[in-house]
Amino acid sequence: MSPHNTTTTPGRSGTDTSGASPGGRHLGLALFVIAAAQLMVILDATITNIALPAIQTDLGVTDGNLAWIVNSYALAFGGLMLLGGKAGDLFGRRRIFQAGIAVFTLASLLGGLAPNEGLLIGARILQGIGAALAAPNALALITTTFPPGKSRNTAMGVYAAMGGVGATVGLLLGGVLTDVLDWRWVFFINIPIGLAVLAGTRTLVEAERHPGRLDVPGAITGTGGLIALVYGITRGGEHGWTGALTLASFTAAVVLLAAFLLIQARTADPMMPLRLFKDRNRSGSYATMLFVGSGMFAMFYFLTLYMQLILGYSAVRTGFAFLPFSVGMAAAAGISSKLITHLAPRLIAGPGLLVAAGGMFWFATLEADSSYAGHLMPAMFVTALGLGMSFVPMTLGAVSGVGHQDTGMASALLNTAQQTGGALGLAVLSTISTSAANDQLPEAASAYFRGLATKDFPLVAKAGEALTHGYTMAFVASGAMFLGGLAVMLLAVNAGRQHHAESAAPLHMG
Repeated sequence: MSPHNTTTTPGRSGTDTSGASPGGRHLGLALFVIAAAQLMVILDATITNIALPAIQTDLGVTDGNLAWIVNSYALAFGGLMLLGGKAGDLFGRRRIFQAGIAVFTLASLLGGLAPNEGLLIGARILQGIGAALAAPNALALITTTFPPGKSRNTAMGVYAAMGGVGATVGLLLGGVLTDVLDWRWVFFINIPIGLAVLAGTRTLVEAERHPGRLDVPGAITGTGGLIALVYGITRGGEHGWTGALTLASFTAAVVLLAAFLLIQARTADPMMPLRLFKDRNRSGSYATMLFVGSGMFAMFYFLTLYMQLILGYSAVRTGFAFLPFSVGMAAAAGISSKLITHLAPRLIAGPGLLVAAGGMFWFATLEADSSYAGHLMPAMFVTALGLGMSFVPMTLGAVSGVGHQDTGMASALLNTAQQTGGALGLAVLSTISTSAANDQLPEAASAYFRGLATKDFPLVAKAGEALTHGYTMAFVASGAMFLGGLAVMLLAVNAGRQHHAESAAPLHMG
């Protein structure tokens, strides 16, 4: 899955299996194909967030199931990303990349046509599978298509930029499409992009294949265990923690995840080589990212609901309201990438996580009538600065000292930790939020929508206050997760300053 485990020589990068000359025009088209694919996969993690209130109203989605529209994608994407990279090694990266884009495009069509929440969640799982096949192989295809030097460096830079701007583009595009057309267009928009990417994949140069086999049992037990765990958390919050189905879900999660670890320890070609966890800095980076993903996914989710339901923002306005987050992330990531050669990673990421936690606790003071300029915007910017400071040191910590054959696997594991942490965190925090809101007003979300439908504005106001209380409790828990990540980093990560930046796949900011 790594760009480094290809045995393709630079000379072979100069030929296309379709016979096309890799001149500037073809390299330009190849770069467009990879960048468009990466952007599509990354923006889909956030584009749906903006449409959630519209989806909830149109399809009658319950509060508990609303989180699954986000989580189903994250679980499939994060849980199967390592398998997607391995499949590229075995069967050809271009072929698996094409299969991933095809699956993603078909799933987007199904999502846009979904008549109910069950089929929509199913389509989101299918999108996640497509993304897990495409994303790890897109990075590897850069090294086989672009000759070493300026053109490859440019391609890597564009690829990394797509990872960074994807979340912002998703929020803005999701807002415009939902307001101007309909929430279904947040899915339909992927169809022309996906077809254009598929048409352009002939410009990409295939890599040599590698011997080995797919760890299908590992993929099934690992992803199944995570889904069971998230379902147990979500159901426990809705129906009680001692219910038969809740307990059965947790039992299945324990059995499946234990089986997953056993398979990884004993199989010759594991999906997740346990040797990668032997280095304390690397393990510390993965564990920290698990906590960071938990808090960050929840921030997007609850802020979107707060701005649209409580403050009455349109979808477009909500998308633009997130711009300070993107600006803060970009600025802090730029600063931290320069500091990393002068300071130890934990001296950059540690204060960053502390600042991010401060931003979340600032969000926790929101009220039903808080202002954007005086409250939301500064808290968002502060949180983004803190997170931006932590991402570069964690990425370098994940790949520092890794053998060439494991570099792609190590960086993909960091992305997997972020997606998995996000899904688990959102399940926990939505449970906390719903319970806190319902303590103030039973079935607060249902009461809110009932009040809107019957124009019972006192009920809308009362339900709005209860929902806001629920969101603020989630923000408190989110800040605590950032502090948990900080504690792990301080205890586990002891690497010195980085004398040179090592290559790593950029993180998916979604």
